[in-house]
Amino acid sequence: MSSTVTLEEEKDLWGGGVAPMKASYGKLMMWFFLLSDAFTFSGLLAAYGFVRFKHTPNEIVNGEYFASIDKWPLPDQVFNAFPFMHEFGIHAAPLVFVGIMTFILILSSVTMVLAVEAGQRMDKKAVEKWMLLTVIGGAIFLACQAWEWIHFIHGTGEGGANLVLNEYGPPAFADFFFFITGFHGTHVLSGVILNLIIFYNVATGMYQRRGHYEMVEKVGLYWHFVDLVWVFVFTFFYLV
Repeated sequence: MSSTVTLEEEKDLWGGGVAPMKASYGKLMMWFFLLSDAFTFSGLLAAYGFVRFKHTPNEIVNGEYFASIDKWPLPDQVFNAFPFMHEFGIHAAPLVFVGIMTFILILSSVTMVLAVEAGQRMDKKAVEKWMLLTVIGGAIFLACQAWEWIHFIHGTGEGGANLVLNEYGPPAFADFFFFITGFHGTHVLSGVILNLIIFYNVATGMYQRRGHYEMVEKVGLYWHFVDLVWVFVFTFFYLV
């Protein structure tokens, strides 16, 4: 006797006949998890905002940036490195690199939407394609974030930044940057691993045999959440 639980059998586990809001138990649990995670990120970003606005920002006077460890750094003066562009005489490209990172992550949300849509049509080949592109997008984002951390740690040669010292401004700036972007990066890494597992299951025909691709929808919810959180992280750290 097969131990595989079909979508309809899963819905019947509620015991009431109709699942709340037509959501299966698995989807509802994913929503609960994402809600709790949203509270965590909200608390972290609120704490960052509180500390950020307690400090006076650094200034640019006559086109020259004056950094002070007592004042909050300006994002476009900190995050202005683009890999290998210095070889072409470009030493500053404010927020261009992180803008590309953001675009890649948002684009991966689009490919995830297409994967979910293909799953609803029971199009196995299309789900494979879009899931693989989602994984690639997440991996590229993580590689870009690693570069961003390396640039931030090494700095401009005046000490860089870590959890103790910070050439750009108050140590709290580096503390929050490493913790919040690292926490988000961990979520992205987890999402990439989950997507790889789902991709493997799709490729082996597991969900085709089950008759539904709900697992793709569940991991899709997580991936969209991770992308949405990055929009807020991007706004708080790179624009404010």
